[in-house]
Amino acid sequence: MSLFGGLESDPWENVPGDAPLAERMRPRTIDEIVGQDHLLGEGRWLREAVREDRVPSLILWGPPGTGKTTLARVIARATKADFVPFSAVLSGVKDVKAVMARARRGRDAGGRKTILFVDEIHRFNKAQQDAFLPYVERGDVVLIGATTENPSFEVVGALLSRARVLVLNPLEEEDLLLILRRALEDRERGLGGSGLEADEGALIFMARFGSGDARRSLGLLEEAARLALAGGKRRITEEIAREAAGSRSLLYDKSGEEHFNLISAFHKSLRSSDPQAALYWFERMLAAGEDPLYVARRMVRFAVEDIGLADPGALRIALEAKEAFEFLGLPEGKLALAQAVVYLAVAPRSNSVYAALQEVEKEVREGRADPVPLRIRNAPTGLMKELGYGKGYESAHDAEEKVPALECLPDRLAGRVFYRPTREGLEERIARRLAWIEDARRRAREREKGRGRS
Repeated sequence: MSLFGGLESDPWENVPGDAPLAERMRPRTIDEIVGQDHLLGEGRWLREAVREDRVPSLILWGPPGTGKTTLARVIARATKADFVPFSAVLSGVKDVKAVMARARRGRDAGGRKTILFVDEIHRFNKAQQDAFLPYVERGDVVLIGATTENPSFEVVGALLSRARVLVLNPLEEEDLLLILRRALEDRERGLGGSGLEADEGALIFMARFGSGDARRSLGLLEEAARLALAGGKRRITEEIAREAAGSRSLLYDKSGEEHFNLISAFHKSLRSSDPQAALYWFERMLAAGEDPLYVARRMVRFAVEDIGLADPGALRIALEAKEAFEFLGLPEGKLALAQAVVYLAVAPRSNSVYAALQEVEKEVREGRADPVPLRIRNAPTGLMKELGYGKGYESAHDAEEKVPALECLPDRLAGRVFYRPTREGLEERIARRLAWIEDARRRAREREKGRGRS
């Protein structure tokens, strides 16, 4: 039935024969579901919960095409519950209350329980999600929410604490091959009545094209079947499958979690000194439509955070790559970025300046706002000189080893070390230089002490 006009006793009873192949082939039982054995294998918690009709409210989290909607429908069918699909895009709080009131009346009348399926639950705002709480708590409905986004960030804590989060994994290539073969052989719901066959190479191509998404693979099979039959052929070759695929659209959402997953993979590959992986994730992002200048900005950030003074040239390389890309554009400018990727991946590592800055920020944020010591204040007037401004100051140019005895930190922080160079790249030389400076300053203070100066 319709979304608000009633309840669906069987989610499959009205699937038309001309529906998309992926919809017709949607599994109807737990045993038909492929690829989620960690949830539905023999002895697994969810399979037993369905068998014993004790399924609680759930949040199903996984990428597109992994079977979130299917699993919700299978649970409803197996437990003989009414299934109410609810769109987070089209529905408001008023709609939530209307559906919940109907479900409660049905429950009070001794009717079947209701499974409320909320697709894209992450699109609901806080007020809409909060509207579910009293009905879930009273047991008026079993809520099953589906999301492609991390529920820790997208589902309100009160609702999350009342539901069990289940993670659905992307389907493996073997899973998708099994699904494709079923669709080719099934005479009732699939393409079994068409007399079509498919080469193994074509099936493998279509499985890989899916990138873990059964809907994508089945959509490609359906289009390849149409092309083959239109050409009077009964066999789907790899050539036909590639023609049907056209230009591949990679799994990527620049505003969603996959965006952050890929940039994380890219950044960690750079940090791990792995140019092979860094180039791979770099190309994955660009092929999926990421703004190359966003990637360039991330590389500039990496140069200062992770390489730092171990190789100051890394920052120059990253900035020059960005400038070259802006000048050349695509496709030629991509090579400049790729060169920077490799350079950053193999450069020596140091985050000592980054760590020093964080320590200084913490001290300034949480410590006392010490006054500037008089010895390093300018004294442009006579009064300021009388007050001791600049007293004891010695210019480095006048010091014996060009290192004065002067302490520039506030007295409370005298001797505090924030920056600790590593032994990587240029910082090894910086470490030696700092050690010499400290020795020279110690000698200057000993000389000053010998002269009786305070």
